[in-house]
Amino acid sequence: MAHGLPDPRARRRVGDVVSLAPSWLTGAWPPGLDLPRYFAMGIVVLAGACLQGVGGLGFAMFCAPIAALAFPQLVPAPILVLGCPLAALAAVRERHSIQWSVAGFALAGRLAGAVLAAFVVNILPTPLASILFALMILTGVVLSVRGWHVATTPANSAAAGLASGLMGTITSAGAPPLAIAMHNLEPAPLRATLGCIFLIGSVMSFAALAAVGRAGSADLVLGLFLAPWLLAGFAASGPIARRMSRAAMRNFLLTLAAFGAIAVLVQVTLAH
Repeated sequence: MAHGLPDPRARRRVGDVVSLAPSWLTGAWPPGLDLPRYFAMGIVVLAGACLQGVGGLGFAMFCAPIAALAFPQLVPAPILVLGCPLAALAAVRERHSIQWSVAGFALAGRLAGAVLAAFVVNILPTPLASILFALMILTGVVLSVRGWHVATTPANSAAAGLASGLMGTITSAGAPPLAIAMHNLEPAPLRATLGCIFLIGSVMSFAALAAVGRAGSADLVLGLFLAPWLLAGFAASGPIARRMSRAAMRNFLLTLAAFGAIAVLVQVTLAH
């Protein structure tokens, strides 16, 4: 073999691995996605799912900025697809702790935010919208650390849902507004209620993107292939979640919200 030329045997080995899969699986395999890239995506999804299993949020805040830079085909729709089963797992695991009134008002706001976002993405440049949301979240985190108390009232829940619908549909990461509004809840009700909100909210955001041609069947297929990594990450979160106190959960949520906002700013800066 000439020096510097790729080894054809290496290509055959990769092909052999793929050929071991059932024909229906290889036929549905997302075009252009090789195995190393798939495994890298899977590790990101696994880590994000573990974070959300612990704190009730964090999946999209962790995955979306990384994906936007390294795996752009993951944002925004496939991450929303993956967010649905992850949120369902969280809601079912602690279903008796769901605060339905909080979830209801937040979902009403999220629906309005998702509908509004469908128009915003076609009017306001996405980078500008992302920067505005990120700066608002950072302001909320700073105020919370300095003693600003946000009561989980119907009005605050609806407002957080509205902001979450806007931010989640535009950037895939709609959790920071809810983290600010709900960080004073006990850990179990927080995780379960957020799971309920994210389950229905992710469907709303995906539908809004599909309505304007920004999401489709290819996003569903990619999400399906990454689902095993999601399940593994959520399973790993269980023992950690059971040890989280209310104070630790509050600090964890505010830290995630801050890093999520900073990551959005970094993502916009590097992409432009």
